[in-house]
Amino acid sequence: MTPAKPAEVEVAGQRLEVLWADPAPSPGWSESPSTPVLVFLHEGLGCAAQWRDFPARLGAATGLPAMAYSRRGYGASDPLTGPRDPDFMHVEAEVVLPALLDALAIESAILIGHSDGGSIALIHAGTPAAEAGRIRGLIVEAPHVFVEQVALDSIAAAKRAYETTDLRAKLARWHGPNVDHAFRGWNDAWLSPEFRDWNIEDHLPRIACPILAIQGEDDEYGTAEQVERIARAARGPVELTMLPACGHTPHRDHPDAVLGLMTAFVASLSE
Repeated sequence: MTPAKPAEVEVAGQRLEVLWADPAPSPGWSESPSTPVLVFLHEGLGCAAQWRDFPARLGAATGLPAMAYSRRGYGASDPLTGPRDPDFMHVEAEVVLPALLDALAIESAILIGHSDGGSIALIHAGTPAAEAGRIRGLIVEAPHVFVEQVALDSIAAAKRAYETTDLRAKLARWHGPNVDHAFRGWNDAWLSPEFRDWNIEDHLPRIACPILAIQGEDDEYGTAEQVERIARAARGPVELTMLPACGHTPHRDHPDAVLGLMTAFVASLSE
């Protein structure tokens, strides 16, 4: 995410890394609460910086401020104090994310979540306690709404790669001392027997805001059934896009196409 100004925010008993795309909003920007902020939620092995320049590009294309943050155990945020519980995405969606939006005085947001980040966005928008009207829309890339064997197989393969290849060194470039927290926190939680029954489909009928769901046809962590269930169950309108020759990270595999899809969707929210 370049260029950007790093910051730290204390929320829910943890220090989180926050990156604003340049130009960062002025101190008085929240005096216009009707202007939504693009809030980026990273994948299970990601962090704020791993979005690279994409938030800045979408912010420039839409004219909106853009922000990404690293969840606990990722990037430059606080390390984990223990293993993640199977409900870690629910805790993030229902406790940490709303506290972060409050701390940053974000009264209107468009959530953009990738993989686990997409699931967190869906849970947050589908939680009965979610603040009415705060979430203007959701953009989810390769989200998970239930556990598929293809995901577990790929996550198990990632574990082997972490232990036997240079994957740890590659991830350390993004997470530094947090690298083992980032990987083990995600990998161990997903591969635990308790996680097999994880499912967030009960949240979908409560989501009234528009959704753009993007899935790669060659996604190694999920099938089209993930986004199709969102389209069938969500209360609000859903735009579903399957991208050919695309894996688990559409905004890196096809950045220009995904930028165009997201820009058009954001524009539609103000019509």
